[in-house]
Amino acid sequence: MAPSPELPATVYLDHGATSWPKPPEVAEALSRAVTEFGGNPGRGAYRLAVETSRALHTARTEIARFVGVADSKNLLFQPGCTQAMNLVLYGLLSPGDRVVVCSMEHNAVARPLNVLAQRGVRVVIVDADEVGVVDPDAVDAAVRAEPTQAVVCQHAGNVSGAVQPVADLSDIAHEHGALMLVDGAQAGGHLDVDLGALGVDAWACSGHKGLLGPQGIGLLYLAPTCEPSELVAGGTGAGGSEEPMQPRVRPDRYEAGTPNTPGIVGLHAAVRWLRVHGAQLRVEEARLIRRLHEGVLDLGGFRVLGPGPGEPRVPIIAVTHDSVHADKFAFALDRRFGIATRAGLHCAPWAHRTMGTLDTGALRLGVGFGTTDENVEVAIEALRTLAKELA
Repeated sequence: MAPSPELPATVYLDHGATSWPKPPEVAEALSRAVTEFGGNPGRGAYRLAVETSRALHTARTEIARFVGVADSKNLLFQPGCTQAMNLVLYGLLSPGDRVVVCSMEHNAVARPLNVLAQRGVRVVIVDADEVGVVDPDAVDAAVRAEPTQAVVCQHAGNVSGAVQPVADLSDIAHEHGALMLVDGAQAGGHLDVDLGALGVDAWACSGHKGLLGPQGIGLLYLAPTCEPSELVAGGTGAGGSEEPMQPRVRPDRYEAGTPNTPGIVGLHAAVRWLRVHGAQLRVEEARLIRRLHEGVLDLGGFRVLGPGPGEPRVPIIAVTHDSVHADKFAFALDRRFGIATRAGLHCAPWAHRTMGTLDTGALRLGVGFGTTDENVEVAIEALRTLAKELA
């Protein structure tokens, strides 16, 4: 059925919040998970339960390989990146500890650190530069100043789109005996991630963004020597149910409760799709975001936060206008042109403070699976029209 004039067909450019649509294989996997093997994994010896357990084991093994994790038991399924970062931060830091963190962090890091600061953890914030990239020398100086338990940094920015020098920061952290903890929410799928090469101690990632999986599932890699306290305790399905304490073995220690089987199976299907098509998708994303970036700048009156056109970034841009508030653009883009974007602070007030946009916020547009050249041109022309009308 053709869309009505009042409700234009959606041009989806909110990939920074979540990817949509998903590859058809993801929906098919979700359907199979609830129709063909709906048993509770690890909670029975009957066929459906065993098949579900086998599906989760295969998913963990193949997803671990996809992100460069040698031993799949060190890759944990979590409800999302926020839950995973909470597990790491609350599980590793105690009153009196000192943590060095980048000023571009999302609330998945900023809020638990604020709570921990109230409990006596010392939080040292290192400002990123004008494009949102943290200087490794500045981090080195901050870590060198006093004994530090951890360095925390995002892998890629959800406001700036900038890619951080994670491998360099990891080397710095380890040189000073600190752990390197990374929020990879915007990196997974959009970057060719090899956790073995990065050398981090913990890396958390959303499953529903660049990895193209369903919402409600995420990943947490823990290096073999990184042992945070568990955030949640309870049944794991493993042997020893009579034991009063949470088992120490991975992944059971950190995966209490019945797992999100549909989410894991759906994420597995998405990763299988990315193994075949991911490299080409990343090329397309880079080309489309560069065209969008350049097209917006050519309109005049707009500022695009973060690195310049063609410089390394994940496929999002956040823009401000000289005289039109981001909220007005987002509302009109949706209602008049059917273009889905996100305006505001993007759950990242630290990042907006760093970029000088804490008072105004910004309009964020992102490209990904399903985005076409026509989508990008429609968005540019819509911004051109609205800038003239709303200014």
